[in-house]
Amino acid sequence: MARNTGLRKSTRGKKSRQPAGSSSSVLILIGVFKLLKAVLLIAIGIGAVKFLHKDVAATVTHWTELLRVDPDNRFVHGMLERIFRVTPKQLKVLSWGTFLYAGLFATEGIGLLLRKRWAEYFTIITTSGLIPLEVYELSRHFTVAKLVVAFINLLIIWYLVARVRSH
Repeated sequence: MARNTGLRKSTRGKKSRQPAGSSSSVLILIGVFKLLKAVLLIAIGIGAVKFLHKDVAATVTHWTELLRVDPDNRFVHGMLERIFRVTPKQLKVLSWGTFLYAGLFATEGIGLLLRKRWAEYFTIITTSGLIPLEVYELSRHFTVAKLVVAFINLLIIWYLVARVRSH
């Protein structure tokens, strides 16, 4: 009789760990989203490093002329002003920060794609920790893109918390 109980427990434990098909595809989707964010941040970090020892103003001016962008346009002018004020120290900090966040997102994404339980907890913790920063950024300068990313991150947290609690 003790043998049967042991078998039931091990069988029961295995069943609860296997995710449903739709649940698994949502996890893969979240993992891919995290990896895309990592790739985007790596590209930004590489761009920051490339500009580290160059004349940023001359490069931006060159591209503005090449693309025939009107520098007197209100949006372009504001962007150019911010770019011209960037210092090498700020570029170094930007590159370090983007690579750090890229590593974080890549770890989350790979772990979720491999369906690791630790990755679910890790993603809940890290994504929840970034929500206050996203709210602050939304309050400083509202854009639809920032709102969409914050909303997606809230959905990810909600889904993963529900998933973790169900197991």
